[in-house]
Amino acid sequence: MLSLFAVALASATLLPGGSELWLARLWCLGEPVPALWLVATAGNTLGSLINVGLGRYARRFQQRRWFPVSPAALARAEHWYARFGEASLLLSWLPLIGDPLTVLAGVLRLPWWRAAPWILLAKGGRYALVLWLAETWLLPLCRA
Repeated sequence: MLSLFAVALASATLLPGGSELWLARLWCLGEPVPALWLVATAGNTLGSLINVGLGRYARRFQQRRWFPVSPAALARAEHWYARFGEASLLLSWLPLIGDPLTVLAGVLRLPWWRAAPWILLAKGGRYALVLWLAETWLLPLCRA
């Protein structure tokens, strides 16, 4: 289970990772579903909160020439975020855009205690779906 926590945490940061496959593998090996869901959700949520913290820290460097986001792109992101707000973190489970959304929340100074419930809901929902899909589609493959 510790390996699942580590993989889920790493895959929520900007590092590449595939926690869903690891989760399905452990499910296939017969690990208890509630424990799998809890560990994966906790690890992935913590990884996203690390992204929020990194975003908060990175904002202090926005005036530097090497800062990876132009002032115009940051202004567009701020406008988008002002329109959709904290609820946009419900998309933090999505590949490609989820991690940048959590970093953006930090850049825009969203407190972690306001980001955490949205991220927890998104990540928990994703892992519940993965486990449901495993029950529905992988059961015959695992028990063969």
